Amino acid sequence: MNKLDDTKLIDIYAAIADLKEIDYKNTLVITALIELLVDRDIIKRSDIITKAQDLDLEQEVIIEQQKQHVQ
Repeated sequence: MNKLDDTKLIDIYAAIADLKEIDYKNTLVITALIELLVDRDIIKRSDIITKAQDLDLEQEVIIEQQKQHVQ
């Protein structure tokens, strides 16, 4: 590997670290919002879980449809 390749690799690792930090902060904020909503009896935790499962299933269906469309 040459110096340029090393620099690019370091940049990629730094970008991944930044994304991990952003992901952590986003997850923290979402968790805080959910906790506040549940604590204030605005929404039930079970409703959030059900909705998350529904959205996940919808996403899986979309991905499967896209795979079939490509083939």
